[in-house]
Amino acid sequence: MTVQHSPPSPAESGAALPVVAIVGRPNVGKSALFNRLVGGRVALVEDLPGTTRDRIYGSVDWPRRPFRLIDTGGLEDGAAGGYPALIRMQIRRAIDEAAVIVFAVDARDGLTAADLEAAELLRRADRPVVLVANKADNAARRADLAQFYGLGFGEPIAVSAYHDSGIPDLLDALEPYLPAAEAPADAQTLRIAIVGRPNVGKSALLNAILGEERVIVSSVPGTTRDAIDTAFSFEGHELVLVDTAGIRRRGHIDPGVEKHSVLRAQEAIERADVVLAVMDATEMLTAQDGHIIGFAEESLRSLVIVLNKIDLIERVGEWRADLTRLIRRRVKFAPWAEVVFVSARERLGIDELLRDAVAAGEARNGRIGTPRLNQIVKRALVKHSPPAVSGKRLRVFYVTQAETQPPTFVFFVNNPDLVHFSYARYLENCLREAFAFRGTPIKLTFKGRSGAE
Repeated sequence: MTVQHSPPSPAESGAALPVVAIVGRPNVGKSALFNRLVGGRVALVEDLPGTTRDRIYGSVDWPRRPFRLIDTGGLEDGAAGGYPALIRMQIRRAIDEAAVIVFAVDARDGLTAADLEAAELLRRADRPVVLVANKADNAARRADLAQFYGLGFGEPIAVSAYHDSGIPDLLDALEPYLPAAEAPADAQTLRIAIVGRPNVGKSALLNAILGEERVIVSSVPGTTRDAIDTAFSFEGHELVLVDTAGIRRRGHIDPGVEKHSVLRAQEAIERADVVLAVMDATEMLTAQDGHIIGFAEESLRSLVIVLNKIDLIERVGEWRADLTRLIRRRVKFAPWAEVVFVSARERLGIDELLRDAVAAGEARNGRIGTPRLNQIVKRALVKHSPPAVSGKRLRVFYVTQAETQPPTFVFFVNNPDLVHFSYARYLENCLREAFAFRGTPIKLTFKGRSGAE
């Protein structure tokens, strides 16, 4: 498998921009500062320690020094193992990538033992450090910042991410460590969202595709709570991969962070061109799997249904064909979706999966010439004429493709009310038989012609 990748921003692919990492203990406002710098809600922000676990990338389009920004999880005592140890591993990787580190502390709480522990880690990192005191919202808090000199990183810069104050001072402090970089040329990239129920192996699949432990993988449902964009290339195609939080059934969503995560997963589908709907082969297609696939279909996104963990099932006889038939019976509303079988753990089927995703993306951008399109539709009308409705029959005068993403066809007819759902489906099937629309929806619109009956 030919895969090349680098830590990206959501808007860029392969740009050689310097990297800045935000590091600090939990709940000092790192994600709020990250969002303020990138100019949007990229990282989840909650008044709860430990909201951010993976490292999140964003792009800061500062004209003087554009750079990539990494938001990291809160530094905690990792001696007990579990999430703190995993988070510390992600933070170390972010530090290794960074040209400069923003060390965030909390002006409201003052200097803490956790700040001192984080400072010790950063001193060993051999990277420039800019000390930032967040939540410096008033004169009293700014007057108390001298206590942070004890961390050994010089004068703290007073900022308030919430009130958008002090950000220019922070950028000025970063400038000496950020070499000027030309803005990269816009690249045509295919955005692929990984979605599915919790614990079906979405993060493991992302790691299998990229060939590294890019995000935390855990057997605990709900480990991934942010959408993480990663740019990479595969067999000459520029792609952006999005890993999302698991979507739970309505009524089974914890308040706060997980509720936001579900919304973020749905937003990832809306931002994507192709959706990889991941299911667990040991559980097969559940009702919630169907709901997730349905959301992608309703959003008119190209779709690849991914049956993961095939290493855990018995594979005898025509097992692929049997499982594919079962899935298609359960997903009748999206018969055009591709079905792929993988094992993220064993890295089986990854090339096939990516090729199907690329094919679905190409089909999504496909365009059909008008003469050829009308020829196919005319042939379909002759083969199976429209049924009469109240003594009137549908007449199709002309067809044209109005848009791509997804391919959208406009039928000019005598009366749109005469188009029965089943006949519209028939016309769609005829177009699919004649043209390659692998893994992508197509949209048919019927418009009446003035004066026609």
